[in-house]
Amino acid sequence: MGELLLGQTLGFAANPMTHGPGAARVSARGGVLIEGGMIVAVGEADDLRRAHPSARVTDYGDALISAGFVDAHAHYPQTAIIASWGKRLIDWLQSYTFPEEMRFGDPDYAAEIATRYFDLVLANGTTTVCSYCTIHPESVDAFFTEAARRGLRAYAGKTCMDRDTAPDGLRDTAQSAHDDSARLLSRWHGKDRLSYVITPRFSPTSTPEQLEALGALWARHPDCLMQTHLSEQTDEVAWVKGLYPSARDYLDTYESHGLLGPGAVFGHAIYLEPRERDRLREVDASLVHCPTSNTFIGSGLFDMDGLSRAGHRIGLATDTGGGSSFSMLRTMAAAYEVAQLRGRALHPAELWWLATQGAARSLRADDRIGNLAPGMEADIVAVDLASTPAIAQRAKRAGDIWEAVFPTIMMGDDRAIREVWTGGARVTT
Repeated sequence: MGELLLGQTLGFAANPMTHGPGAARVSARGGVLIEGGMIVAVGEADDLRRAHPSARVTDYGDALISAGFVDAHAHYPQTAIIASWGKRLIDWLQSYTFPEEMRFGDPDYAAEIATRYFDLVLANGTTTVCSYCTIHPESVDAFFTEAARRGLRAYAGKTCMDRDTAPDGLRDTAQSAHDDSARLLSRWHGKDRLSYVITPRFSPTSTPEQLEALGALWARHPDCLMQTHLSEQTDEVAWVKGLYPSARDYLDTYESHGLLGPGAVFGHAIYLEPRERDRLREVDASLVHCPTSNTFIGSGLFDMDGLSRAGHRIGLATDTGGGSSFSMLRTMAAAYEVAQLRGRALHPAELWWLATQGAARSLRADDRIGNLAPGMEADIVAVDLASTPAIAQRAKRAGDIWEAVFPTIMMGDDRAIREVWTGGARVTT
């Protein structure tokens, strides 16, 4: 019979960052037909109703129907410490992150936070996340168990740290990081809609031996993603130079240990040197922009315009809990503000693409999620474009769809999320 969702529809035929806003496919009265957890048709509402008279219809009126948001870089174990005051990266890790992550050896606590995390992101319209866990295998099991229970497409991995820059109680070894990751990969990768991600936290918390071991693991499982951090703050870059004095640059600490290639996902990437930019583009690695985090802990301004014009693969992410929101709407707003400070006003079509198809592309999943198109998995969000009086009065004056969407990008929150579908099933709360 199928499910037919009606409303304003938004999908993409191409990347608006390179092809302009015309790459978006918008219908003022469109529809999406779902069967067997997949999108099987997208078109005009009247045409779809005539062609599929037995479909169960959900009419969202003027709400915008879009692919669900994709968060390409997150730390679900930091859920409870989001919005912690007053620290830059290194102090923030020592003061807030590491003490909290020590708790995740307790499977009950890990399960509690995983449940809360998915409640929060789904309430904000996010249907896929790529998360760091902690060094504890229990943290990975909790994340994937909860994601599988909800039928989500999700990505995650055990965070690996063996250098004494990480505190006692939160370190593994090169061997245990490799072995734990291999076991977790075997247990979870490809199960349901789940994907394991090889996850060294970043070079300052891993020895060369650990990076080498994880590089060897990735070489044996090249269908997995590899995620880590790169050039987030200037003092971090200096720290890496001190720890790896023979490296050509920060990126080389990964490259020399087999951790650079297609499928590599680098969070932040603010302070890139020319060689790093060239190599990242050459191997087609992904860069993930985390604007609320970058402003919240004073990291810097990502060069969205320069990197996108150079042809880099770029996604968007909350970086929670280093970021200050679980919402990809707020993340889009922050990306707009950061780009403005660099002299580039991102179009609403570009922002929406970055939070859906662009983020999916950064995870090499844009053939499955992140767009309204036949053959895609039916992860869908219906967004109210008049969710508050302030947004409604501005949207009422809109001359086109983008003027109607932009106030929700800039001022919207979970109140704008009218309904969420994952794998073709309506999410209930």
